[in-house]
Amino acid sequence: MKKSEIKFVVSLDEKNIPEKIEWMAEDSLNDGLSETKSISLSLWDDKKNNTLRIDLWTKEMKTDEMKRFYIDCLGGLGQSILSSTGDEFMSKETNKLCNKLIEHIENKSD
Repeated sequence: MKKSEIKFVVSLDEKNIPEKIEWMAEDSLNDGLSETKSISLSLWDDKKNNTLRIDLWTKEMKTDEMKRFYIDCLGGLGQSILSSTGDEFMSKETNKLCNKLIEHIENKSD
């Protein structure tokens, strides 16, 4: 069985707030660590029948970027729902929510 490792390196300040987030994946085309401002990781705990989440962002991540990041995450979930379950209704409703949130952001900046 093939295995692949994904690694996250988080540099924290004296208050344990992320200053820098880096990551790498063995199968990536990039060599070494790549920098990012935010990660959102969800894990399914089968024993507790519950989702565990890790959400981290750096001090440099702007609020508008964070909002867009989460809309993009939701959009990705919409596609994953369709790919993994074939549930078109859930996928379309997730995408509708993304469109509504994009509209909200665009109207707030006017």
